[in-house]
Amino acid sequence: MKKIAIQGIKGSFHDIAAHQYFHDDDVELICCNTFEDIFRQMRDDYSRLGLMAIENTIAGSLLHNYELLRESGMTIIGEHKLHIEHSLMCLPEDDWDTITEVNSHPVALMQCHDFLKQHPNFKVVEAEDTAGSAEMISRKHMRGHAAICHAGAAPLYGMKVLEQGIEDNKHNYTRFLVLCDPWSADKLRDLHHTNKSSIVFSLPHEEGSLSQVLSIFSFYKINLTKIQSLPIIGREWEYLFYVDVTYDDYVRYRQSIDAVRPLLRELKILGEYAGK
Repeated sequence: MKKIAIQGIKGSFHDIAAHQYFHDDDVELICCNTFEDIFRQMRDDYSRLGLMAIENTIAGSLLHNYELLRESGMTIIGEHKLHIEHSLMCLPEDDWDTITEVNSHPVALMQCHDFLKQHPNFKVVEAEDTAGSAEMISRKHMRGHAAICHAGAAPLYGMKVLEQGIEDNKHNYTRFLVLCDPWSADKLRDLHHTNKSSIVFSLPHEEGSLSQVLSIFSFYKINLTKIQSLPIIGREWEYLFYVDVTYDDYVRYRQSIDAVRPLLRELKILGEYAGK
């Protein structure tokens, strides 16, 4: 059985992503309140894996999670892209005419902005978690309250779904990273069947330094699918660049890494994995 640390509780999007990614395995979830707790659980037991959201097609990148990953020393061994669908649910005895308040995570509320505008009588209240809102309403028997979360949370907490698919944008996806201790990585993925890598590097504060690095990746036919910069605290106007690259040939990809290394102040490979 695989033990997976996630942020959130059963019925959360992290839960759904974990079960979709490990669909052929028995999974035991370790539910964490924060993303920091995911890494704490992994450090307490190095056999544990982690699954963490890293970006959303609407809300963008979770910048703090990049830093947590870099500092943790854990490595990426996979990714999963989950279609985000939101539903409105309430206690079985409630209905449209009795709902006065809607609870959910602020990102979920933002993603259902148009739906909520159609119901101006609803008081909108932010909460820490999507499925956690459903669990709280059920546990405290909060009449007149509704939660916005995935429909899969309804049977877990004895809730009734009033409407599904209430998200504004139907092309709403979140990308999750699957993480493990580096010493366990080779048991969980075959390097020569990977096609994607996430790296982070810093550059000397010189004109054209980034363009030189990008030119080398282009020469080796390495495709950059994402580049995200974050400031280095305490070093004015210097940045860490988080980069995702894809490749067809693992050896050629490693040659490109060796070629750019002399141009960088520091470079860290966050993970090599099969991209989806």
